[in-house]
Amino acid sequence: MKKLVSLLLVILMIGSLFACAPQTETTAAEPAEATEAAEATQEAEATEAAEPAEPQQGVTDTEVLIANSIAVSGAYAPVGIPFQYGMEAYFKMVNDNGGIAGRTINYIHTDDEFSPEKGIAAFEKFFYDDKVFAIVGHFGTPVVSATLDEMKEVGIPTVYYATGIGQLYQDKAEGNDRSSFPIQPIYTTEGQVMVAYAKGYFNATTIGVVYTNDDAGKSLFEGIQVAAEKYGVTLVAESIQAGATDASAQVAKVKDCDMVIAAMIQATFPVLIKEMEKQDIMKPVLTTYVNVSKTLTDANAEHVQKLMKTEGAGIYGLGWVDTTDLTTEEFVNFYKYMPEVGATEADMNAFAMTGWIAGSVFCQGLERCGADLTWANFIDAMESAPIQNPFGGSVDFSNGQRKGTTEMNLSKMDDTAASGWTLIIPIKSIDDILAGVN
Repeated sequence: MKKLVSLLLVILMIGSLFACAPQTETTAAEPAEATEAAEATQEAEATEAAEPAEPQQGVTDTEVLIANSIAVSGAYAPVGIPFQYGMEAYFKMVNDNGGIAGRTINYIHTDDEFSPEKGIAAFEKFFYDDKVFAIVGHFGTPVVSATLDEMKEVGIPTVYYATGIGQLYQDKAEGNDRSSFPIQPIYTTEGQVMVAYAKGYFNATTIGVVYTNDDAGKSLFEGIQVAAEKYGVTLVAESIQAGATDASAQVAKVKDCDMVIAAMIQATFPVLIKEMEKQDIMKPVLTTYVNVSKTLTDANAEHVQKLMKTEGAGIYGLGWVDTTDLTTEEFVNFYKYMPEVGATEADMNAFAMTGWIAGSVFCQGLERCGADLTWANFIDAMESAPIQNPFGGSVDFSNGQRKGTTEMNLSKMDDTAASGWTLIIPIKSIDDILAGVN
């Protein structure tokens, strides 16, 4: 490529010289001179054509090298360990079946302990020393926030972020920003899906929003505001300190709305729903997928029985993984290969499924590239058509969209269900939700 650019520059310089030179009478070249010139040109073209393209970092004829740093010790190990197992299991399945385009996937990783400093050091080692092709399964808000700018600067493909921070959201990525591929819901996008459900399923025209003043809450609220303006919904918004122990003032302000959106994560959400129960505000409350867990239901159900079970009220949450049918080929393979990489039954949870999703999405990009694997080809391939989530829905990266998944389901807290939640609406796009699909 450098030679081609140099050749073009030389041609332009020569063209400029001839354009500026005084015109003189042209004479025909002698036959021998013309023959020698033609032979020299043919020889130069043959040499240029025969020279192989510069190999892509992390790619050989037999292997693709990828990496991530991930918290497999400390407070976030219960998330990081199964996530890593999920990725390893998917790549083992691929490698056991011959790889992709004759290449197996070599996945290397290190423990960053959820530390931004260690995450930066790990990325720089992966990129500059190990020379990996891509980062797959970039893990955790603090590490992603600390490394994202440098990763985009160097242009390395990054597939799947285990976080929903708003920094990942782009309506139309250009240049090196195209190298970033968020899969799981970005809070900004999820906020828009929340409003779609509020209007399309709950028929709400006035929505009370209580949002935490941290990155998660503010990013969710940003998406809520965008969608409310777009779809003609009125908001009554109140902020609350992340980790607050009292939500009485906020609940009092939103009590007359058609429903409430709780734009917050685990620590603050129980405080809000308990206060709604206490003030007897029997309205539907909708929250982020982050709060949809059996652990949260088990810890709080006894305190919100009336809110959960009163007709016309209820506690709802979004989701993006469809676990309604565990007999599909994808789930069969998941449960087959997880033990083969050392995972226990306890590890085969939603976090492991997201690791599996990360592996699947990356491999779909590889399959589209075939044998000709470069960063540019991979990025183009990822944008060429929607990427399938192996456990339901799809993600569209075309035209520079970097929004994460925009297709989500709706569940209701249910302390009699094995998972603590009952599916109400399967995975749907925003357009289908707004059409009143139920």
